Amino acid sequence: MSLFPSIIALAFVCEFVDSALGMGYGTTLTPLLMMLGYEPLQIVPAILLSEFATGFIAAFSHHRLGNVDLRPGTHAFKVAGVLAACSTLGVVSAVVLALNVPKTAVKLYVGVLVLLMGITILVTMSRRKSPGFSWRKVIGLGVVAAFNKGISGGGYGPVVTGGQMLSGVDPKNAIAICSLAEGVTSAVGVVAYLAAGREIGWILAPSLALGAVLSAPLAAFAVSKVSTGRMTAVVGGFTTALGIWTLLGLLG
Repeated sequence: MSLFPSIIALAFVCEFVDSALGMGYGTTLTPLLMMLGYEPLQIVPAILLSEFATGFIAAFSHHRLGNVDLRPGTHAFKVAGVLAACSTLGVVSAVVLALNVPKTAVKLYVGVLVLLMGITILVTMSRRKSPGFSWRKVIGLGVVAAFNKGISGGGYGPVVTGGQMLSGVDPKNAIAICSLAEGVTSAVGVVAYLAAGREIGWILAPSLALGAVLSAPLAAFAVSKVSTGRMTAVVGGFTTALGIWTLLGLLG
């Protein structure tokens, strides 16, 4: 087993952003790793495996530090459960598609996905009134986000975290709920890839997992020190920057 310091560092930074803002790990890492020469089917299973571990670690850390109450029976736990349950349909269908379309098509989807997520969150975060919470929206968010995760390794957080916030969920709760649901979704994705006869990309997986695991508790601690109002502003600013960065990457 080989460890690559540069990959560990990338995973550490991207996971810190993801666990602190509820988005950015796979969405950022996938195109970065593709630029380094790795193929999507090497990248995505390795990212899913690393996020299987860090999703639960981040959720536990958020709960332990008081950012959210994820005890069984609480509203936050129920939302996470529904999102996780929706993952099976979305992520399995995405894995099947990813294994049966040209690699260039998957790369194109990754680029377009990241761009659209950035633009969508940029526009919707500017709304001053929340459209209100509904379980139908949560189910829709779960299926779409899981599909994104299964086919590209990213695009889960922008949909789930941003969608929850636009539905009136507290930003800190939304981030922690996303971490827990994403952990389950990633686990389903790993099983789906293995069932389809694909191997985990062990060139990438150990380095990604190490960097991400080291980062998740630190990110949860950072969230506990930031006010809800400021967290909303940070999430909005980050998603805007993510959209601009993606656009520049596509033009290049």
